[in-house]
Amino acid sequence: MQSLVISENEAGQRLDKLLAKYMNLAPKSFLYKMMRKKNITLNGRRCDGSERLTVGDEVKLFLAEETIAKFSRPAAAGSPNDKEERTGETEGPRPDIIYEDRHILLINKPAGMLSQKAKDTDISLVEYATDYLLGSGALTEASLRTFRPSVCNRLDRNTSGLVVVGKSLAGLQIMSQVFRDRSIHKYYLCVVKGTVMSGSTVSGYLRKEERTNQVTVSDVPLPDGAPIMTEYEPLRYGGDGADAYTLLRVRLITGRTHQIRAHLASIGHPIAGDPKYGEAGINERLRKKYGVRRQLLHAYRIVFPQLPEPMSYLGGRSFTAPAPEEFEKLPWEADVRDIDG
Repeated sequence: MQSLVISENEAGQRLDKLLAKYMNLAPKSFLYKMMRKKNITLNGRRCDGSERLTVGDEVKLFLAEETIAKFSRPAAAGSPNDKEERTGETEGPRPDIIYEDRHILLINKPAGMLSQKAKDTDISLVEYATDYLLGSGALTEASLRTFRPSVCNRLDRNTSGLVVVGKSLAGLQIMSQVFRDRSIHKYYLCVVKGTVMSGSTVSGYLRKEERTNQVTVSDVPLPDGAPIMTEYEPLRYGGDGADAYTLLRVRLITGRTHQIRAHLASIGHPIAGDPKYGEAGINERLRKKYGVRRQLLHAYRIVFPQLPEPMSYLGGRSFTAPAPEEFEKLPWEADVRDIDG
């Protein structure tokens, strides 16, 4: 027999969902049968799986240890340390923890790292966060059977910057919701081709081609396209002529795949170093002159809206992740606005 006492991370979900995580190889029919026969009980009573769990509830499994083990496959943490043991080295810079509380982590993701795994062998930001939380004692191997931390927003592999990780169920649910409803304000820094003299808000339509993972932007409606809106303002200028460039602060009003990269490229200001939507000529010149080898796009600031309990303490607060050193490799000739203003 095993007993599970529901913690804050398990509370709020249905019992059958928790059981499906705890015995993740068991057919649902088996779980429902065990509940009908009272081999699985909730607070000492018969249950049907539809019950919403609360902190302190007790789930008892009157099953043989061999049966529980047969239907359980613990999820591997997939930590960066595992990769070091396999390869002898890590790839690129590690993420930085910008902020942490009992519900969330704010992490400055380096360029080159996936937010989430694309395949089983990937080491993504989720694995780094899980390893960090296991090391700090905020998570245990046992608790990973019923709750796993996850990212609430995603950045492209080669975009650096702030990613929110839910380390509790409440954190994951509330943060995921504010990203979905776009009530959270997201600001980016990027270096673009050309001299941008004034700020603007631009609108258009974006369509994604799933096969190529590339998007098309138009100022007229597209079949299967979604409306987009992007706000930008210049902060610094550098270079001249064909090699002129501008540092922009961008606010995403909508949030679509590759929106900033494709939208700015569509108005003649592609992001420096962008291999997909950028301009090969200036990318190569910046690489040779200043060692720019990645797209200069960084999610540098988020501002939280008013949030419900238990996270109301974050309402209105803002957090900033410093831009990578590549942004300072370029010589800047004029500052027109304060980056953090």
